[in-house]
Amino acid sequence: MSAETTVAKPLEEQADSVERTRSGHFYRPLVDIIEQPEELQLIVDMPGVKSDEIDIRFEDGELHLQGPVNLRQPAETRFLLQEYGVGDFDRTFRVSEQIDASKIRAECADGVLTLHLPKIEAAKPRKIAVTAS
Repeated sequence: MSAETTVAKPLEEQADSVERTRSGHFYRPLVDIIEQPEELQLIVDMPGVKSDEIDIRFEDGELHLQGPVNLRQPAETRFLLQEYGVGDFDRTFRVSEQIDASKIRAECADGVLTLHLPKIEAAKPRKIAVTAS
């Protein structure tokens, strides 16, 4: 029997995952991505996160979203059932060059973050006029 131990990441975590350097729980927020003619919209569920606590960064072609999940009840609360955890929402997306990163904007209401990623002019659909010959 070998003393070597191998740990394999689940397949979905292998590609482009980030190793965390601090302890605590991390939650992957659920996201809908909608393509509109002028932009992509990311609709991100981040319940319990205040809009002023959301950290959105764009760097090296990646859009990183982070927000703290804080304790909702006093620490001494005696739960009969506790499914809500404390930690951070954390998700990163690789953004295409078809997006105008300088015009990305975000808004948050009722625990739902909406990001607007406008397309560059060359990526927007355009109508081609047909002329008679």
